[in-house]
Amino acid sequence: MDAKTQKLLTAFTAKATALGFDSLKIAPADSIPEAKARLQKFLAQDYHGTMAWMAETAERRSSPQALWPEVTSVIMLAMNYGPDDAPENHPLAHLNDKGTGGISVYARHRDYHDIIKGRLKELASFLISRAGGDVKVFVDTAPVMEKPLGEAAGLGWQGKHTNLVSRELGSWFFLGSIFTTLELPASGAETDHCGSCRSCLDACPTDAFPAPYQLDARRCISYLTIEHPGPIPMEFRKAMGNRIYGCDDCLAACPWNKFAQAANEAKLIARDDLKSPQLANLLTLDDPAFRKLFSGSPVKRIGRNRFLRNVLIAAGNSDDTSLQDMITTHLEDPDDTVRSTAVWALRQLVEPDEFNKQCQQALQSETSDLVRREWQAGIQKSDLQL
Repeated sequence: MDAKTQKLLTAFTAKATALGFDSLKIAPADSIPEAKARLQKFLAQDYHGTMAWMAETAERRSSPQALWPEVTSVIMLAMNYGPDDAPENHPLAHLNDKGTGGISVYARHRDYHDIIKGRLKELASFLISRAGGDVKVFVDTAPVMEKPLGEAAGLGWQGKHTNLVSRELGSWFFLGSIFTTLELPASGAETDHCGSCRSCLDACPTDAFPAPYQLDARRCISYLTIEHPGPIPMEFRKAMGNRIYGCDDCLAACPWNKFAQAANEAKLIARDDLKSPQLANLLTLDDPAFRKLFSGSPVKRIGRNRFLRNVLIAAGNSDDTSLQDMITTHLEDPDDTVRSTAVWALRQLVEPDEFNKQCQQALQSETSDLVRREWQAGIQKSDLQL
């Protein structure tokens, strides 16, 4: 590397650090030739579930050059969002109190898209001002294979849970990328350091990993609570416990997190009201209240109905009979999925005879086939006949 390039990279890295990024690495644009075949196999196995956009953008996603033919180098950046060491801030603390809901660590603060994209643009402008060339910036909203590129650049390696793991940051970091026409020196790929460990695989509540380094999104609680529309499949409802937005179990289980640090960026420090919110409060949310509570949060994008579906499942798993009345109010909700999930939640908390009584009343007026089936499934479980 010549002195001019070294000076550029030193200044560029310092600027990235000043903007809050915790690591910066560079990969050639052609550094993930195996990604296309891996993606095609993933899609052929239907592991993407209802995420049709993955198939629709598969060709552009297959390589950086497919998305932007002029790209020569990919600059990969990491921004830490790790929780601090306080017991109440542990990623899985909510599991100890079934009356609360668990929101994934990455969603307990400002939407990372808004934070990172603006800083990527500022960093890209800095690069252009010093070295010229063209750039494009991406943060999780374009068909970019961030994790394979992160591994190729040296940010970390894709662990057995398929997420990127860093020896310095653990698993708690966001990824952003800058595509550029400049030919920059590669940092060198990271190697796999998982060894024989399978902590992440064993931690999964729904057995979402068919094999190490493979994820079936259809069984993943993060997918089910965020991406999946309509009712949650019956087989996963009990396993969801009180996880209401995302799931951190496989990340939290990773031994490399012993090196992780708490987030330094103020906008990525968890809001107190989103660490372990009370289910009783969340069950009262109408659409305006939902939007107000989650303003600026990534949770907002799934909408009130999908979120309330998740909360109702958590309520059904809570063993807290004081939530019955709040669950019952949602038997009249305008949304079919919310109503059907409220039926399931109620069935978990009331005696069979009481459920049977409410069922017979509801079926006289309920017109939704989805909701009627949920009522009837409960009747069959209590060995009662209509």
